[in-house]
Amino acid sequence: MKTNWFKRLGWFYVPMSIPGTVLCLIAVGFCLSVFIAVDRHSHSVSDTLYGVFPFFTCTFLLVDWIGRRTCEGSV
Repeated sequence: MKTNWFKRLGWFYVPMSIPGTVLCLIAVGFCLSVFIAVDRHSHSVSDTLYGVFPFFTCTFLLVDWIGRRTCEGSV
């Protein structure tokens, strides 16, 4: 029996179960801690954006990949 973690809503995946919610909270927590660490040593907004971009991109791509594999319509 397959548990659906996410539901596709347009371009996004909305968590439908506890594992999906935990995954989203971990991703948001990681992005927040990276933002705080990078922003502490940045001198401008562009420094912060350049610093967080690789981490945010990898995190959102990972969540998107997991969401695509565990959504209700996946095979």
